[in-house]
Amino acid sequence: MSDESGFDDRRLHTRTPLVLKVEYGSRDGFLRDYTANISRGGTMLRTSRDLDEGTEVDLLLSFPGLLKEITLRGVVRWIQDEGQDEDRAVGVEFLGDDERNFRELARLVERIEAGDEGVVASFVMRVLVVEDNPHVAQLIQRGLDAQLQRSGGRIGFEVQHASDGLQALALLDESVHLLITDIFLPGLDGEQMIRKVRADGRFDNLPIIAVSAGGNEVRHRVLEAGADFFLAKPLRLADLLGSMRRLLAVGDRVPLPQ
Repeated sequence: MSDESGFDDRRLHTRTPLVLKVEYGSRDGFLRDYTANISRGGTMLRTSRDLDEGTEVDLLLSFPGLLKEITLRGVVRWIQDEGQDEDRAVGVEFLGDDERNFRELARLVERIEAGDEGVVASFVMRVLVVEDNPHVAQLIQRGLDAQLQRSGGRIGFEVQHASDGLQALALLDESVHLLITDIFLPGLDGEQMIRKVRADGRFDNLPIIAVSAGGNEVRHRVLEAGADFFLAKPLRLADLLGSMRRLLAVGDRVPLPQ
């Protein structure tokens, strides 16, 4: 889990268990952790939070396309510091009084493995967001995540984030359905990155949406470089989704929500 999960934790109330949100990178990542660890009564995660052994936690498990988070209650049994700049490895044992939830989880896993559209989205779109402002990148991701519920489970989004053009090129492969990029990036900027992407024959048909606060001159340059759409900042999610509907062939089969 730790290699492909991000963790966002928060305390809901001083007298309630700590809530840790565990985001798996994919459905397969969740299923592997379920088989190897969760089904046997515990799991390991990494977090920057200061936790003590014996702390009760509620884990909210999710992955791209899952329609509803899975909640399991456990207790911290061991903590391992990985170094000053590393997140801590934390071992969590699930509480025995959560047996009903485990039975429900086992049934849910069967439905996930079967691709039941009442549990998981019928299609998961992989989106690479290239943005050096983490707040803007997070805004895009949260907006796309919200569309999963609005679409009635028809389509989910798996979002990868790169903070510059070189990192984006390293992450880009044929499994990506859509590239959304800022233009003014450190190092290799968005315009140069788009040109390199279009020079690679594998990505001739990859939809690219460029986003920038620049004016008409920037718009002309990035469209000439190979972007399909140019959206001005501040970005409106409705404009982004509208561009995606027009760009993606999947929109005919799995319409994006209005």
